[in-house]
Amino acid sequence: MTDHSHADHADAADHSDDHSHDRDHSHDHDHSHDHDHSHDHDHSHDHHQHDLAELDVAVVTVTSSRSMDEDATGDRLVAMLEEAGHEVSVRELIPDDFDRVQGTVNRLVGRGDVDAVITTGGTGVTPDDVTPEAVRPLFEKALPGFGETFRRLSFAEVGTKTIGSRATAGIADGVPVFCLPGSTDAVVLGLEDVILPEVGHLAGLARRDADEGEVNEGKGDAEDGDTEEDAEANGN
Repeated sequence: MTDHSHADHADAADHSDDHSHDRDHSHDHDHSHDHDHSHDHDHSHDHHQHDLAELDVAVVTVTSSRSMDEDATGDRLVAMLEEAGHEVSVRELIPDDFDRVQGTVNRLVGRGDVDAVITTGGTGVTPDDVTPEAVRPLFEKALPGFGETFRRLSFAEVGTKTIGSRATAGIADGVPVFCLPGSTDAVVLGLEDVILPEVGHLAGLARRDADEGEVNEGKGDAEDGDTEEDAEANGN
């Protein structure tokens, strides 16, 4: 498994030029543009109203070579989540086995105390790396942008070696699931630059969709019941 280090920030001079251009351009805006920006801000606020600030996260280390006592990568993952204000409600270590990986993730997304699942390990190209194959059938919605973004950031550090990483993510049973490589540096990169900034938003949206589905199903049942009562009242 290739180690990854934290991605470098963009060149400061380029950002300085961009900000300067933005300031100059802002003088050209009239009041109507200001009104539009206010509307955009309101829309953005509404878009994030379901975000979850504190999550219960399940952490799963997939490895056939380490025990929990030797799981430095899992330790770092847990520490970073807790430092960000989240709680690790479940932590497990399982072998590189298709059925074990799939069964474990499927069980965790069905728990009431799990808002997100993060796995580490099993995303490479060796014969026993089966995490993506095991987890993907559980996704009702894939999140291809996660793997794309992770590999783009990783490229800055390891170059084309990043094509060997099959990090993936998706929504399973209304719960975001992220599958990271097994190296500590990869976990730091994936958490800091991709998962932590977005997981609360994704978890909130996924939960909202599930909740609305239950509400709509209940409404459908009520409407069916009303129809039957109306039919009985009319002697049909």
